[in-house]
Amino acid sequence: MNEVMGSNARIYVAGHRGLVGSAITRRLQAEGATHLILRTHAELDLIDQRAVDAFFAEEQPEYVFLAAAKVGGIHANNTYPAEFLRDNLAIQTNVIHSAWTHGVRKLCFLGSSCIYPKLAPQPLREESLLTGPLEPTNEWYAIAKIAGIKMCQAYRRQYGFDAISLMPTNLYGPGDNFDPQNSHVLPALIRKFHEAKLRGDREVVIWGSGTPLREFLHADDLADAAVFLMRGYSDEQFINVGVGEDLTIRALAELVAEVVGYAGTIATDPSKPDGTPRKLMDVSRLHALGWRHRIGLRDGITETYASFRASLG
Repeated sequence: MNEVMGSNARIYVAGHRGLVGSAITRRLQAEGATHLILRTHAELDLIDQRAVDAFFAEEQPEYVFLAAAKVGGIHANNTYPAEFLRDNLAIQTNVIHSAWTHGVRKLCFLGSSCIYPKLAPQPLREESLLTGPLEPTNEWYAIAKIAGIKMCQAYRRQYGFDAISLMPTNLYGPGDNFDPQNSHVLPALIRKFHEAKLRGDREVVIWGSGTPLREFLHADDLADAAVFLMRGYSDEQFINVGVGEDLTIRALAELVAEVVGYAGTIATDPSKPDGTPRKLMDVSRLHALGWRHRIGLRDGITETYASFRASLG
């Protein structure tokens, strides 16, 4: 490890049990980090301002990866809008403010591609932020994430605090949520095809027309980008993190079926809504900085399916 965030640095990963936080933790452990500071929700409630401040005063981390958030699908966002807004604003505010107060050298805030306007031009460029209305189904979460970006920018401008923000595309990987009711499209397809294979179903029906285009980034690639940018990037401009390539939901379903070993046919249900026709990140800024993803989609899905099967016992 080099001088910035060296192997003896005190590094706090907030949200280390989630998909992103666990990937960042694995990445840091793999390169020999000896002073990782980790706390479960039961050990430290990030919504509690006093508790967060006391934690920073006692542990004195030098670097912070802020990957903790209250997350959920469309149904959860619609059902609990107050909690999505309040809890995420509180988590971000408490961690960013305490990090600055207690002399943290650098903070990396992890956002989400839902910050972009619903009708922003594709691929999504960083300049599109705040140029139009948000997707109504998850605007509560998006507003909180936008506030997090702006807080990092404000603390940099007013206090000289070295806070950077990353906006990842759709993520997947080991430790993902495979719940059939509220998981994202890729883990939902993995579960669907696995169960169809076990039952011997002749046909699997996928939601919608199968034509929308989506982009998928392995969580371990995001972790690699986060460490790379933590070491080599310092600016108030947030950075998109993605692969810069997309595929149709139909092609994704066929790839998942192949990996899982499902031999039946795949049908679409055009009566179900498709959502946004395309969602792709412009990653030219990230590529110009010298970082590109490494994990191909087939390999990533193969590994994620293995972890899903292992989780079933």
